[in-house]
Amino acid sequence: MTNPTDNVAAIALQAGDPAPAFSLPKNGDDMLSSAALQGKAYVLYFYPKDDTSGCTREAIDFSALKPEFNAINVSIIGVSPDSVRKHDKFIDKHDLTIELLADEEKALSNAYGVWVEKSMYGRKYMGIERSTFLIGKDGKIAQVWRKVKVAGHAEAVLEAARKLG
Repeated sequence: MTNPTDNVAAIALQAGDPAPAFSLPKNGDDMLSSAALQGKAYVLYFYPKDDTSGCTREAIDFSALKPEFNAINVSIIGVSPDSVRKHDKFIDKHDLTIELLADEEKALSNAYGVWVEKSMYGRKYMGIERSTFLIGKDGKIAQVWRKVKVAGHAEAVLEAARKLG
């Protein structure tokens, strides 16, 4: 169980703050760490669950734009609490071309302040608040999107990434 105060500082993450470090398993039974991305710009987008309608649309949208992100040397990385095995099935089912990190312990989600209390039909539960962070080559957060609406989001992130320079 995490300390509720752990999230207080993380929720305040904003443009200009250093991006929290990570090392997590990714699709294909490999690991990815922020250290391996040092000196590179990347998109870290957090989504609730593989193979649900909004999450699938978001992953397909980012995959469709991957060549444009590649052209400006920006990596796209999705993060959810799902396992690597679920990520691999999700990627195969929808022909996704982006990397997906398995944050099963929610350590990265907590560090970014996106593991939050949610409410549906009067029931409260903990879950991922769909959020995206654009990280610059300097390792600092360049832009933050919270409570993301999927339609048009990948395009908005690409537009912001192009301005990184």
